[in-house]
Amino acid sequence: MSSARLPHTSARRRPENLAVLLREPYRIGSQRLVHRFAARGHPEIRAPHGSVFPFLDDEGTRVSVLAERAQITKQSMAELVAHLERHGYVERVPDPTDRRAKLVRATARGQELYAIAREFVAELEAQWTKRLGARKMAQLRALLGELNEEL
Repeated sequence: MSSARLPHTSARRRPENLAVLLREPYRIGSQRLVHRFAARGHPEIRAPHGSVFPFLDDEGTRVSVLAERAQITKQSMAELVAHLERHGYVERVPDPTDRRAKLVRATARGQELYAIAREFVAELEAQWTKRLGARKMAQLRALLGELNEEL
């Protein structure tokens, strides 16, 4: 049995909790993206690094801001950033607005991950469209967009 599957518990009821239904495609897609990164020469990248890259500003972002955006502790973010820095995916540069602070920004190697992710997401959405049909995918996108506007 795969540990990546949802646990079988007496607390789980049908219909499935909507939050789980929203989470699972993201979680599984993230796992597959990590495999794609590895296949493309980036085996150091793991799912937790998804707490860094989506929250980086082009000009760089402080670790404390990354942590806040990702909703994790500053210490956890600092560890993720240190790992990525050791492997050449991000760099720390002086913050032009505060000499004491550093900004984290993607290196050229880190930028490669964005290109791989964009390609992967396009393929994934094409698979989902094939499965659900263009009309349902358009509905899904519209409904999720509407929900996110409210949030």
